[in-house]
Amino acid sequence: MHPPPAQPKLKDLENMPDEPKHIVTSFEADLKKLRDLIANMGGLVERAVADATQALLTRDPDIASRVIEGDARINAEQHNVEQFAVKLLALRQPVADDLRQAIQALKVVTDLERIGDYAANIAKRSIVINQVASNFPLAGLGQMALLVQQNLKASIDTVGEADPQKAIMVWRADQMVDDLYNTIFRELITYMMEDARNISACTHLMFIAKNLERIGDHTTNVAELTYYAVTGQTLPDYRPKGDITSTYMASSD
Repeated sequence: MHPPPAQPKLKDLENMPDEPKHIVTSFEADLKKLRDLIANMGGLVERAVADATQALLTRDPDIASRVIEGDARINAEQHNVEQFAVKLLALRQPVADDLRQAIQALKVVTDLERIGDYAANIAKRSIVINQVASNFPLAGLGQMALLVQQNLKASIDTVGEADPQKAIMVWRADQMVDDLYNTIFRELITYMMEDARNISACTHLMFIAKNLERIGDHTTNVAELTYYAVTGQTLPDYRPKGDITSTYMASSD
């Protein structure tokens, strides 16, 4: 009868590597590529929002057309990220924080794709605005768009930097976007009540403002996903929301 095999000592177990070094290195390279793909898509989305805003404020139909045409590229980048993330999940079978990063990628690109759609919608309506209201004041929308762009950039940066504190800052900043949206909404209602000839232009401007507000919401979603991927914890179910117009306008999502 053979003696039972010797059990490894605790010291030996502690010194055993979890995975071969080349596998760990390869997986880290995959995660970096995933982050790079998201950053590339995020850059396209940032550019789309900035160009849509410029098209609106400068009344430039050529820039607006460029945003509309560029939406297809954003959709293609979403497909690339999703394919790579699914392949990573299938081949690497990550766990814990690595698994959260892969799942985060799949969800983040969905939010980024929706932001691209809203940017294209703003560009389309900016062309109409040029035709029906060439001298309508746009300062409020410009201020709101600037804040949305700042939050969007910060949110995309959190993905690459894995910075939970910056994610919290973006999460809280959405309140300011909602406050601006409410102010613009009230102003547009006043313009329509004062002169019925303003109704057509103000309706388009309301939808543009709503698109910006929804971009803010999706930006906040990206921050929440990043916070979860890094910490393994979720932010509170309640987040500051100041949009009071839901009883007047249905969400375009």
